[in-house]
Amino acid sequence: MAKAAFKDPYNLGFVDYAKVKKELDLEDQLSSKITEFLLELGKGFAYVGRQYPIVIEGDESRVDLLMYHTRLHCYVAIELKIAEFKPEFLSKLNFYISAIDDLVKLPTDNPTIGLLLCRTKNNTKVEYALRGMTQPLGVAEYKTREIYEKLKSSLPSIEDLEKTLENPADLSQE
Repeated sequence: MAKAAFKDPYNLGFVDYAKVKKELDLEDQLSSKITEFLLELGKGFAYVGRQYPIVIEGDESRVDLLMYHTRLHCYVAIELKIAEFKPEFLSKLNFYISAIDDLVKLPTDNPTIGLLLCRTKNNTKVEYALRGMTQPLGVAEYKTREIYEKLKSSLPSIEDLEKTLENPADLSQE
């Protein structure tokens, strides 16, 4: 059921990826557009919080996004990455899943599920990283405004545009 609850890739076209420089930027945009994000995740997801604190023996860790799946009756810990998938990302997510199961979930809840959302992923690396893991978790890519990303290299820079506006005579020479 957990696999059926997720899809891959997720369409995060409502995210302005040009403004994403770190994971917190992505998280900010997803949180500010939570309705669109919940619709993209699919039926049954409820928003619990962002930067959800988990305190273990006095040390605090924070889960990027914590959801509750109303149909699966379980928490869903979402770890966001703006980079390509790396196997070590799963260790952190595994840690969050275990902590939520012990510290947050109720006895009537099903085990917590983890979802790692990465900018890109190599399926073979993901398969190797997941092999032997017993926690219910998945790895998915997300897509953003790809047209902008593809066109960005052919568009003039802000500096070039500013120079052109400062020296409009340069346009007549081209």
